[in-house]
Amino acid sequence: MNNLQPVYSLSISGRLTLEMHSLNNEGGEGNQTMTRMVTLVDTTGNIHKVNAISGDMFKHIQAEHFYRLARERELALCEGCKSFRSDRILGDRNFIQNLPSQDAETINKLLETCALDDTEGTLIARGARSIPRKSIAEFSWVVGLPDKVRTESYFHVRYASERGGEEAIEQPIFHRPASSGIYATVATFELARIGFNDISQEYALDEEECLRRYQAFLESVIHTYVEPGGAMRGTQNPHILAFEGVITISHAVLPAPTISPLDENYKTQIQEVAQALDSTGRLEVRPFNTMSEFAVHMKQVLDTTHPYRLFAQRGN
Repeated sequence: MNNLQPVYSLSISGRLTLEMHSLNNEGGEGNQTMTRMVTLVDTTGNIHKVNAISGDMFKHIQAEHFYRLARERELALCEGCKSFRSDRILGDRNFIQNLPSQDAETINKLLETCALDDTEGTLIARGARSIPRKSIAEFSWVVGLPDKVRTESYFHVRYASERGGEEAIEQPIFHRPASSGIYATVATFELARIGFNDISQEYALDEEECLRRYQAFLESVIHTYVEPGGAMRGTQNPHILAFEGVITISHAVLPAPTISPLDENYKTQIQEVAQALDSTGRLEVRPFNTMSEFAVHMKQVLDTTHPYRLFAQRGN
């Protein structure tokens, strides 16, 4: 790792243009599927109702991509995560039945057992004990820019192969929403915490294993924006028209700054904040204007960096 730069954290602030998608819905009323809408208040106090995709959805997309990479590269996975169960390590009977008595030892065992629980977080709740593992990934709501997103409902009818006979064959009608527009997205990744026990403040994994998880995790982030999952993709797979924004990379114990892309001047503000926090190159700002530029920048980070090692003075 001598030729690689350390990365403490990495953030993405960007505007993603999605056409004719229905990635996140709230349910249905009768034969009408309801899409997710949220309320925003702009800097002048005006209120806007806009279409949005929850951060939970993007977190799940990223976790699924990481799971596939972990399976392919034979990273450690608990029995629950091997089948991508929602309860994760709680579905690993051997782990749960043999919990160490100390919380720090339990987290060490979790980190050694499962890369997915390490990066995506979980909560071990058994009896009076509640031991959290905080995720290294933080996704904001992906919200439409006011006046730059539209949602419409479209008529559909279920196909019936037979139409004659004494009894009429019902062909239920239903309405599905589809949204198009420009969406603001913010995500932050605490990459130095891969393999790190927040209770003991020490690493449970060696540098080589942390690097393997780090590389798979960064690839999963790239895949998240290249192929976002979600609802109704069988017939409403979104058109990804554009992606522009800023990647900020912290090479020391400094936050990788973000500014919401809801602000028109977010790129300039991020650059100015980074310069104010550090002018010695420990904070790197990489603007991108297309999805291909985003992928190229992220691949360069992947190939030239390794996860920052906290508290290296302790022999880690």
